Amino acid sequence: MSYNRQSRGGRRHYRDDEDDRRRDIVESPQERLKFAIIKLGEADPYQEISAVESRIRELAPPDIYNLSESFHIGVTEQPYKIPFYAALLRLLHDNPSKDGDSFGADENSLGKQILEEFWKGFQAYVDKLMWRETRLCIHFFAHLTSAQLISPESFAALLQSFTAVLDEFGVSHGRAKRAALCAAEGLMIAGAVLTSHEPAFTGEVIASIQTYTETTSSGKWIVQPVVRLHSPAVAVENADELLDTALIVLKALESSGFEGPYPRPYSQYHPPNTSLFTLFSLPSVLVPPEVIELETLSSEAEESEIKRQEWPEYFLRLFSDDVTPDPNTPAGYAVRSDLLVMIDIFEVNRKEAARLLLEYPKWVAPGTFKPKPGAPPPEMEHLVNHDWQLESTLLETMLGASLVLPQSSQAQIYYDSLITEVCKLSPSTVGPAVGKSIRKLYSSLTDGLDVEIERRFSEWFAIHMSNFNFQWVWKEWIPDLDLAIQHPKRAFMRTAVEHEIRLSYYDRVAKSLPEAMHALEAHILPKQAPGPDFMYDDISKPHHDAAQSILNLFRGRAKAEDVIVHLDTLRNTLESEISETENVNSLVRIISTQSLLHVGSRSFSHLLNAIERYLPLLRTLASGGVTASAAAGNLEAKADILSAAASFWKYNPQMVAIVFDKLMQYQIVDPTDVVSWTFLHVSEVDESEADLRAPLNLSAFEWNLLKAALDKAIGRVNTARRKLAILRKEDDDNRARAKASGGNMDVDGETKPDEPVLENPALAVALKAFSSLTREQKTALSRTLEGFVSCLAPSPTSLHPNPKAREILTEHSWHNRANWGKEEWNAWETWGWYRHFCRAYSPYLRNYATTFTAVSFARFEGQSDPASDLLQKIWDVSIGQE
Repeated sequence: MSYNRQSRGGRRHYRDDEDDRRRDIVESPQERLKFAIIKLGEADPYQEISAVESRIRELAPPDIYNLSESFHIGVTEQPYKIPFYAALLRLLHDNPSKDGDSFGADENSLGKQILEEFWKGFQAYVDKLMWRETRLCIHFFAHLTSAQLISPESFAALLQSFTAVLDEFGVSHGRAKRAALCAAEGLMIAGAVLTSHEPAFTGEVIASIQTYTETTSSGKWIVQPVVRLHSPAVAVENADELLDTALIVLKALESSGFEGPYPRPYSQYHPPNTSLFTLFSLPSVLVPPEVIELETLSSEAEESEIKRQEWPEYFLRLFSDDVTPDPNTPAGYAVRSDLLVMIDIFEVNRKEAARLLLEYPKWVAPGTFKPKPGAPPPEMEHLVNHDWQLESTLLETMLGASLVLPQSSQAQIYYDSLITEVCKLSPSTVGPAVGKSIRKLYSSLTDGLDVEIERRFSEWFAIHMSNFNFQWVWKEWIPDLDLAIQHPKRAFMRTAVEHEIRLSYYDRVAKSLPEAMHALEAHILPKQAPGPDFMYDDISKPHHDAAQSILNLFRGRAKAEDVIVHLDTLRNTLESEISETENVNSLVRIISTQSLLHVGSRSFSHLLNAIERYLPLLRTLASGGVTASAAAGNLEAKADILSAAASFWKYNPQMVAIVFDKLMQYQIVDPTDVVSWTFLHVSEVDESEADLRAPLNLSAFEWNLLKAALDKAIGRVNTARRKLAILRKEDDDNRARAKASGGNMDVDGETKPDEPVLENPALAVALKAFSSLTREQKTALSRTLEGFVSCLAPSPTSLHPNPKAREILTEHSWHNRANWGKEEWNAWETWGWYRHFCRAYSPYLRNYATTFTAVSFARFEGQSDPASDLLQKIWDVSIGQE
């Protein structure tokens, strides 16, 4: 009797269906072999190489493409296995005899066929400018050169093709950096072999990289993680620049004969038999130019996508050299390079990334890291005895990558989440490293840590605390409450607590803080939980009845037109009640805006519904009138709406940013209006916070508003640009089809004139919109630059001048910063945000450099003023004119 036969009722059990699905998924032998190659070394890399080699040879006939693809995946997605893949390919170059012994490498060996196919994939990486994959393949080729499978002459020529990029006219830093790393790291691995064949080659590569790095000093100055406003020096303590460290390591390896730290499992194999085998010669390579560089040569360059500017990369050091690897040494550079590329590759799976990072020691020489607690003693003495702490090394690398200026390579939340995952996998060992990292970064705040790094640090701190029950020893920082109110340490505590409240709730965070931080004068814990502050809610407040009448209309879902009519009547009533110094139109706008926000304050959905329902009302208010036929826009009216919104949510800064974003999204206000308001009116929002607001300074809160406005303006232009490109392509295609289908010859062979093609109305509209949005973007950037100039080099008539903006720029003042007060730290932070604005938005500022220079800096010509000189220097560096 068959148990697989279907029952008479025609219904099958769920388990039968599940068995069928399992049977449908059958891996072919080639797929199983591919999986085995990719999983090479998961248990013991040294022992598994020969086993995988046997499996490859047993499967006949070999699928060279499948084998090559397996090597590609392993090399480009598991870079820590590259030496072992090189060893596997070395064994596959041998042809075993019938009795199991191995002859020397053979001309038509399986390994050589795989290498030839692998090269085709590498050529595709180069042609597509896939820099990470290209760089890792060069690591692979370098190991194969050391294993005597690739000719040193051809590998040297390959590296020279990348150093040639450094000599290109106007080469971007991002392109030059990637090319230099390809050449430098290939030389680090195969330097011994290359030097033995051509002693002068090493010096040529080093000289080429050094010549380029010497041209990047101004770029290094503006992205230093530790700020010295008074000094032009680029050397930074406790931080290393990526290309500088590569150059230092190359010189150290050259002086030591390239005795590098890289595992070389293939070194134990016999050398190839040169009588039977010819070294593989890598074909010549030409690195193609960047795609964006080709686009800029067209007549429509202004409509091409603007590429993000790349700067030199500084990585912070948090621990001493005996705790974590020094990247200026060959071993330290190799470890950090491996960890950084692993973090980058596994961005798609942070849990897998955390597991692999904690398993990293098995891929390096024993003795590189300290053994795990309770591990048995080694059976033999280690060849290296660095004994670095793995957890501290991981924290330093992850935080260093997340704090690169002006922008990290991955999203900030990825690094924050990755640290959390690493802690969850090994809380007892990673937890202490996290605490030490936090204390080190916190102590650096006094020494000039960049304001953008401070902002990211506070966000990571809050996210990490929220994932681990808000457990932190806040009492350690109680003595710092005696510092100036705007001191970076107090600003950090204030911002971190604000972020923690966003991620939890007020009472929960308050319980985690010591009593000393609850006091109002401490300015750490907000005086109340985040929530709205409707200024007309109290019956004793002026204009309470007027606000209630508007609220009743909103609650009754009256039509926008009816509300506008009511406001017109209310305006006449209020005009007779207020003093002559008060502006009745401004008062109506504020009452109306706050009433609408009050209706929408219950939830985010209520807010969106309220705004969408009363868009005509908001547009009328923004136009400066109370009738639907008012003008298109009024700067004073828009400023009133923004002030009313900011005042309503003054106890919840996050909601201020959200409301501003929605007002920009629905085009009630423009990004330029938000920029202007941030510089001119933000200090008027909350009188109780006057100690933090005046004289005018920019903190992380104001910067977030500016950034949101600028990103909105830039995003709109990018969207319009993409739409315009699509319409242009459609229009060109339509014209081509019309020309091809219509023909230009009649029956008698006479040429007929081309019929005019009708203009595409959608294209005309898109062109007009693109032009308008580009002007808006330019105005927003110009207004931001002008706002910073007015803050940092104020004229005697400025509304909110900071008298210390010039005084803090001297070396004497910096060394006396222990005695700085609120105004000095205000000015220092504002200088920091100006530096970040220039470097973060440099690609867009460069497009309008001539106009912006004339408008904002012409006033300083002929003046000798430290503030204007520093403003000009930062500006010149950011637009590439220094």
